[in-house]
Amino acid sequence: MSRTSVALEDEEKQRCPAGASPPHFTPDTSHSLPERLNLEPPVSAVETSPSPSSNGTGLLSLPWEIVTQIASHLPAQCVINVLPQVCQTLGKLGEDRLALQLRAQKLSGPAASFPVGPKEDFDWSKACLEMEQLIGCWTGHENQAERQEEAAGGVNSENLVDMQLDVDLNGAAEAGEENVQVQSQNASDSPHLIASSSTSSPLEHIILPSGHIADVNCVLLLGGEEALCVSGSRDRNVNLWDLREGPRGKLMHTLTGCGSISTHRGWVWCLASSGPLLASGSFDSTIRLWDLEAGGAERRLIQCKAAVLCLSCERDTVLAGSHDQKLSIFDTRAADPLVKSLHLHGDAVLCLAADDQYILSGSKDRTVALFDRRAGKLLQKVKLSSYLLSLSYSGREVWAGDNRGLAHTFSMHNSSLTPVSQFTVHRSLVTGVHYSPGALYTCSSDRTIKASLLSVKKSLGDLYPSLSAAHISYWMQVHLPCAPPKTLCTLHHQAGVNGLSIEGGTLAIASGDMNVEVWRHRCEESESI
Repeated sequence: MSRTSVALEDEEKQRCPAGASPPHFTPDTSHSLPERLNLEPPVSAVETSPSPSSNGTGLLSLPWEIVTQIASHLPAQCVINVLPQVCQTLGKLGEDRLALQLRAQKLSGPAASFPVGPKEDFDWSKACLEMEQLIGCWTGHENQAERQEEAAGGVNSENLVDMQLDVDLNGAAEAGEENVQVQSQNASDSPHLIASSSTSSPLEHIILPSGHIADVNCVLLLGGEEALCVSGSRDRNVNLWDLREGPRGKLMHTLTGCGSISTHRGWVWCLASSGPLLASGSFDSTIRLWDLEAGGAERRLIQCKAAVLCLSCERDTVLAGSHDQKLSIFDTRAADPLVKSLHLHGDAVLCLAADDQYILSGSKDRTVALFDRRAGKLLQKVKLSSYLLSLSYSGREVWAGDNRGLAHTFSMHNSSLTPVSQFTVHRSLVTGVHYSPGALYTCSSDRTIKASLLSVKKSLGDLYPSLSAAHISYWMQVHLPCAPPKTLCTLHHQAGVNGLSIEGGTLAIASGDMNVEVWRHRCEESESI
């Protein structure tokens, strides 16, 4: 007997108790070695779409409730976009409506109601993706400056807003902006949003190079992938920016028609686009159409009868709300573009939102109207206690901002517009609102009255020269669109925030200090600059 055999026999005797016979080993021919060791078969033999099975030991062998619980701890982007590429069974996790509802409720908080509007046909996948992206980008991005929460004094902010709007709509249009005080000011010298510039933030904040010489009234992001930005100003010009050029973007050119030295002859008040079509509306009672595929060449001019205050574009159709209480529908292809002029309100039409079936419009007469484009008739008018300045419509849910700092919510169901609730998000004049299933952005020109009683917007200086604007607080806020809205971030501005635009996670604002400011996802190139 060899030494090896003797050693093995001695070791076996030590393991066996006294009086017990050693085990008898016989080769197992009924199972192959891989089966006895529970080895997985080769990759080529694995099904591309495995199903839960009680015979295996992998993830899919677990009860589906446990798999769902595990998935709830993964990011929504992973569950919805990545797991379907792994296998069909795991892909069902991103289609689990109940699991998505529980995820959304966890994000919005137990005390909040989400969504605010109807749950029928609600896009839960998009909502969860947007909510998690919003939380990741904006939580902790809030500025470290004092919030200026105290307010004292007896100035009625709503009356000031009304007076300012009347001055803007009537005085500026009649005077042709002759009284606009133009100040040359570089972006680096101007007061801007006081926000954290920490490189740890997933967002970078840039101020586009100086391109306007008066307040910027409106801004619009175009082209996807943070490509283009358009801004309209009280200097009567529309500027086209390329955000991909350089660390702060580049002014491509100012849009001008043949023989013109400026885009319009009055304040540029609103912008809208559809594909390559860009429309700009002005206090000079015109709408100018521009072809972005042709480098911003002018396509045509549409003459209106009053100042154009809001616009919406749908393919070759342009909708315009104007100061003469009308909502006009234009066909950009026709020789005579006016299709229909609707008289739905008793005062200036200040905001509108539309899709291929409905048109929503808000007016200074404190009503919001629902018009059916297919039936060609007014379906409903809702009377409010304040007037709307901004509207955003997605799916069956509508969010709007008014002149008193309130965000109004409405639900759309069976061709009916139903007020749901209203929330205080600002102190006055919500100048912009953007809603999507998982995100809500609002901006305002809040007036914070300090103990010195010296707080009024600077543009009212002609009416009240003794009042100072030194202590005004202007806000831009990011919320989750639940009831009540869950505010993730408040950015303070020392000049008016006149409007905003959101595209693909990029935010642009129109500022009263003659600038356009942008927040976008930080890239490796920008981090190294």
